[in-house]
Amino acid sequence: MIQEGLLWFDDDPVRATSDKIARAVQRYQQKYGHSPDVCYVHPGQIKERELSVGPVKVLPAQTVLPHHFWLGITDRNDKRNDRRGLKSHSA
Repeated sequence: MIQEGLLWFDDDPVRATSDKIARAVQRYQQKYGHSPDVCYVHPGQIKERELSVGPVKVLPAQTVLPHHFWLGITDRNDKRNDRRGLKSHSA
């Protein structure tokens, strides 16, 4: 689950998905003052099951509409993150 997030829309047919995510990450950094660690995208937007754009893990999510990018910080205490490959970090 995401603790805080930003929903980004980019339907430019020329721009690569990784570039769209990079632009969304830049906006997220401007708004929140730090980088997100996860970006959920519609499965049709990415060919790989999992990939990364810089430090941001990109994961498919059926609930995200095409051309939308949901960026945020994962809830480190949410055990569901472990199933997605996002390990919880305990202090």
